[in-house]
Amino acid sequence: MYNEEAGVSSFFDEVFKTFENSELDIEIVAVNDGSSDRTMERLRERAQQDTRIRVVDLSRNFGKDTALCAGIDFARGRAVIPLDADLQDPPEVIHQMVAEWRKGFDVVYARRVDRSSDGITKKMTAGGFYRFFNRVAQISIPANTGDFRLMDRRVVEAIKRFPERNRFMKGLFAWVGFKQAEVTYTRPARETGTTKWNYWKLWNFAIDGITSFSTLPLRIWTYVGGLTALFSICYAVYLILRTLAFGRDVPGFASIMVAVLVLGGLQLMALGIIGEYLGRTYIESKRRPLYLVQEIVNGSEAKSSPSDEL
Repeated sequence: MYNEEAGVSSFFDEVFKTFENSELDIEIVAVNDGSSDRTMERLRERAQQDTRIRVVDLSRNFGKDTALCAGIDFARGRAVIPLDADLQDPPEVIHQMVAEWRKGFDVVYARRVDRSSDGITKKMTAGGFYRFFNRVAQISIPANTGDFRLMDRRVVEAIKRFPERNRFMKGLFAWVGFKQAEVTYTRPARETGTTKWNYWKLWNFAIDGITSFSTLPLRIWTYVGGLTALFSICYAVYLILRTLAFGRDVPGFASIMVAVLVLGGLQLMALGIIGEYLGRTYIESKRRPLYLVQEIVNGSEAKSSPSDEL
């Protein structure tokens, strides 16, 4: 949760309502990702009222995927389900996930079949990202799926072994593999508050995803550089032959400027892409902790050996 003060109560009420008559033993690990409003106060109040709530308060805002990792690290159940606080991923779908999990599937991901609550631009850009990512990456992400999924404990333990600091969780969920199943749902509108994602953040998020799982942007410039070098050699041979046949002529200013600007632009773009990967290598080499926890609020002590715990 990040600045979700207005939605804390409705989130817990909806989740508990969903499991009101269920035999499942649940815990909710609520991660406060450095909120600047009263989200942590609301979480602490609810944890004191209900023994099933566990609050992990991060020391600052580390970002969505890092906060998601913190939730996965602290979750203790036999199955773990990431869930956003805006209730756009309906908790009632969890029952469908559990049914598939009991059939033997290790991962049950939820796919959105109706995104009418999203704007046209959001739907177009999201669809374009999934198509482009699946073409260039070494793995494939099912279209219109997010973090909302059920993961068996052995999948969670596998994800916790990943050492990298730059994390694109949708890609990591797909990378681990295991036996997977799909459930579908209609994505509703946000219950309270406003989205924390703007198009600039989404653009950077897309770049993180692509550079985390594909080296194609680097490889492209090998081909571009090779083609440019081949063209340059051919043009140089043409100039030599023309000079030998017709004598020296006065080179044109326009053609020189076009060549300089085009080649300069290509070189700067290539350096930018190389810099993106180099920056990631630099961040990974520092080996800083993925996140820091400021406080943990437990609604109760851990239960011993539940038959089915989420």
